[in-house]
Amino acid sequence: MNKGNIVEIDFNSKEGREIYRHSTSHIMAHAVKEMFPEAKLAIGPATDEGFYYDFDIDRPFMPEDIAAIEKKMAGIIKKNNAFVRKTLHKKDAIQLFKKKGEVYKVELLEDIPDEEVTIYEENGFVDLCRGPHVPSTGAIKAFKLLSIAGAYWRGSEKNKMLQRIYGTAFSNEKDLKDYLDFLEEVKKRDHRKLGRELDLFSVSEEIGPGLILWHPDGALIRKTIEDFWRDEHLKADYKLLYSPHIAKLNLWQKSGHLDFYRENMYSPMEIEGIEYELKPMNCPFHISVYKSSLRSYREFPIRYAELGTVYRYERSGVLHGLLRVRGFTQDDAHIFCREDQIEDEILNILDFTLFILKTFGFESYDIYLSTQPEKYVGTSENWERATAALKQALDKKGLSYRIDPGEGVFYGPKIDIKIKDSLNRSWQCSTIQVDFNNPERFDITYRGSDGKDHKPIMIHRALMGSLERFFGVLIEHYAGIFPLWLAPVQVEILTIADRHSDYAIKAAEILKAEGIRVRVNIENEKIGHKIREATIRKVPYSVIIGDKEIAENRLTVRKRSGENIGPFTIEEFFKVIKKEVDGKQ
Repeated sequence: MNKGNIVEIDFNSKEGREIYRHSTSHIMAHAVKEMFPEAKLAIGPATDEGFYYDFDIDRPFMPEDIAAIEKKMAGIIKKNNAFVRKTLHKKDAIQLFKKKGEVYKVELLEDIPDEEVTIYEENGFVDLCRGPHVPSTGAIKAFKLLSIAGAYWRGSEKNKMLQRIYGTAFSNEKDLKDYLDFLEEVKKRDHRKLGRELDLFSVSEEIGPGLILWHPDGALIRKTIEDFWRDEHLKADYKLLYSPHIAKLNLWQKSGHLDFYRENMYSPMEIEGIEYELKPMNCPFHISVYKSSLRSYREFPIRYAELGTVYRYERSGVLHGLLRVRGFTQDDAHIFCREDQIEDEILNILDFTLFILKTFGFESYDIYLSTQPEKYVGTSENWERATAALKQALDKKGLSYRIDPGEGVFYGPKIDIKIKDSLNRSWQCSTIQVDFNNPERFDITYRGSDGKDHKPIMIHRALMGSLERFFGVLIEHYAGIFPLWLAPVQVEILTIADRHSDYAIKAAEILKAEGIRVRVNIENEKIGHKIREATIRKVPYSVIIGDKEIAENRLTVRKRSGENIGPFTIEEFFKVIKKEVDGKQ
């Protein structure tokens, strides 16, 4: 037996939080076993935000069960039971858990290669665990159980569905309350909830999970994003492309996707005896455009960009609104250049990326340099050269970054930019990837100044990642309160009485002619009701038309914040709006 050593660890450290929260998950498992002895224990790790534990129990956990489990946990904490660490021979541990009927623990033990394992005891409750734990249950000062979900044992759909209870724990009640308040704000901003309320998008079971239907207002925002994206790419000397949604299966064999990406691709379809595949990527199509004519070093760099819709298989259990889907549109681009141009191109892409992100309101981010993974193609020498080029560009820009070992894609290293939203949450969006592999696989060349053929360097990059995911992040970042330039309806004109309708319609026509997105509400409702409706829809400006406005040929304007501005003539109001739209505000 080994009771172990006691070492003081700060909750504010990553290790300290993990130990604290993992200990809390054990207390939760103890409480569940006391209340539901028939429940079988699976796993209960700490997470970045808290902890969870998976249970196999015939009846579903109900909300009232969660409240009762919390109460039982509080009792265990109050008793201040010591966590006692013991070392057992694996065979003895297997016998122990077999006797308890803990089949999942037995399965875990059978997969452990070590001859000795550790368990933790706490007032009669025993669990398989490497530890460490807090000294006693009384060390836990603040916790909360948050939700219940289903989870397949070991993440495989072939295994039994277990019940997972999520929770969190903090070193004091104030920090716990702050976190719970944060979760409430996250819930309010949930893009699925706001997408329904603002009528932006939907998913239909009749069509299939993970396939997005863009509604009129959502489609208007998407059009605005796409128009901006295309205009800025043309300014930056990119050439726009469109490519098919399917291609012969052999193309994906040649590109390497079948070898490295098969689990994310759909089953092939047969057309006239030839197998075709829905595209998971756009790059082979852009390579084909490159190969459509002979290339000279004088043409470089060649920059191709496409808003290309791709399809990837995701298990239904991981689909999540716009953030995890099966069909999505990448803001994709591929740059073909000489090796001496790599650094300048990466510098240009970094500038372009940060400009795009800033325009959409994202000015805080973390940058990662991902290096060679375990499974890769190409030579180690090429990987080193590509990684060095990315690193030099980041250093030259003075951007701080972290190395993410082994997280490069199979064909090359990459830079990932994770944006921070208004709640300081990180989202993976932008990526820059150097590829020495595809030029070799597809045998693409250019004629150099020496008159000989050379292999170009290929750079893959996406600025927003995918329109679906980026739009979901935007909804939550702005809590649905889009800046004027993105708002689907920028101005709503509201009439006080029927006699004001003609003036309202005329004002709307003038603004629409100038490119302003206007909606007119001439329904037979009280003005207060109309204002509330426009506020709920988060329309930036409401224009109120009554007898006074018509008599003075002016507009009374109300911001969605409730502030009244003006009065304005139609021309004056248009100038106010145009300045805000042009400034991407």
